[in-house]
Amino acid sequence: MSGKRICYKRVSSKDQNPVSQLTGMIFDEEFIEYASGKDIERPVLQNMLHFIRKDDELYIHRIDRLARNIRDLLDLIKKITSKQVKVYFVSENLVFDGSESPIAKLTLSLMATFAEFERQISRERQTEGIESAKARGVYKGRKPVFAHSEIKAIKEKVKDIGWSVARTAREFNVSPKTIYKYLKY
Repeated sequence: MSGKRICYKRVSSKDQNPVSQLTGMIFDEEFIEYASGKDIERPVLQNMLHFIRKDDELYIHRIDRLARNIRDLLDLIKKITSKQVKVYFVSENLVFDGSESPIAKLTLSLMATFAEFERQISRERQTEGIESAKARGVYKGRKPVFAHSEIKAIKEKVKDIGWSVARTAREFNVSPKTIYKYLKY
């Protein structure tokens, strides 16, 4: 084999750990992404797509690690296999190399549909759980980024001293959007 063994791992946030994906396997290159799979505009994914070459083998733990909706998944598989790269979904035990039969394409579509459905159900359960916790008085929402004294300092810097929102955001190590939010108080 003249190609490389490459893996793509994705978790949704820095709090999660991708170490459980593709354990015990050895790769020439690893691409690890900490981002939501809601779309394909992910920097590590794009880097991996530019990196792969003919005869490479791309290993992905599960289908939903590559894409969360059917259209993105099918487009990515087509893009990858058009470079003559084999795609292995290890958990599902599926391999795609561009010469798929209609049955293989159907299987991929069904698996992607189930992954997308599972994500939607999970989101609904999460929303129901939050609403239930709010009703019981358990869920208070996200904690404020700033204490009252810090909010006062932000307002003073922007309104009294004349700092720009961008400068204030840099000073407090937050986004300008966050500063605008606290200026409303």
